[in-house]
Amino acid sequence: MPLGLRKKKNKSRESSHLVENEETAGLAGGSENKTAVNGAGLPPPPANLRPKLVFHTQLAHGSPTGRIEGFTNVKELYGKIASAFNLSAAEILFCTLNTHRIDMDKLLGGQIGLEDFIFAHIKGIKKEVEVFKAEEALGLTITDNGAGYAFIKRIKEGSVADGVKVICVGDHIECINGQNIVGTRHYEVARMLKELPKGKTFTLKLVEPMKAFEMIEPRSKGAKPGAENKIGTGRGTLRLRSKGPATVEEVPTEFEEKATKKVDDLLESYMGIRDTELAATMVEVGKDRKNPDEFAMALDEALGDFAFPDEFVFDVWGAIGDAKQGRLQ
Repeated sequence: MPLGLRKKKNKSRESSHLVENEETAGLAGGSENKTAVNGAGLPPPPANLRPKLVFHTQLAHGSPTGRIEGFTNVKELYGKIASAFNLSAAEILFCTLNTHRIDMDKLLGGQIGLEDFIFAHIKGIKKEVEVFKAEEALGLTITDNGAGYAFIKRIKEGSVADGVKVICVGDHIECINGQNIVGTRHYEVARMLKELPKGKTFTLKLVEPMKAFEMIEPRSKGAKPGAENKIGTGRGTLRLRSKGPATVEEVPTEFEEKATKKVDDLLESYMGIRDTELAATMVEVGKDRKNPDEFAMALDEALGDFAFPDEFVFDVWGAIGDAKQGRLQ
């Protein structure tokens, strides 16, 4: 089926998959879960017999060390961290791995190394800023925390946003022109910012992460487009998914790392977002597909909430193929 004619996935099928995944959710080995979800092999072990992975965590601005376990997705992870520190989960903006700094190269995405230390960045100062949109592009790259908060991952040097010094990497975008966007996916936030009229002033309400005094430092531009984003120091990783169970897997292969990085770059180029979990999912969906039309249909089946341009799908397909053949540097 040509790319332009592909259809959205069937909602009833999606619901049945969700129910199946929820029934098998838990921290179990990747191969065991895959056979169970596919309906083949032995059923997964009872929840009380599944391995419990314990991670250490702190609040990034300073706190005692907490221990968390038993989460299967990012929302549950935030809930566990909140319980450990007697907070509301809504206070957590995002997490970084193995650093308390607002380092977008260390941002928690879809994978956590089994030896990684999790630092939670919580809400700090609220601020409101008026921005004159002198150019079509603001120079902002948007990501989200997997639990309803979109925030700024990168600011392009010399851009409109770079000229407004109160806007910083790590800031959660709470409102655009008075419209509350909490719960809006990052690609929608990027589209809203892109569609703001040139030559007009608009208002942003932002929430910056809380900082300890010793952490206050010069404003960061965030992760560079070509920056490596290797997550995990342990020999294995916990793969978190927005739908379905978390699984323990081997460290990503060189092919998966290169392809995921390239797809993440394409997401920024086409959609103004960076999202390593989404990029990794696209690589996983596409690595065994035989042609771009088959890949496009599989993307609609797996990620029907996203409206991907056909040119983007072709480029992602090409990037995955290049990574397979070792042509990506």
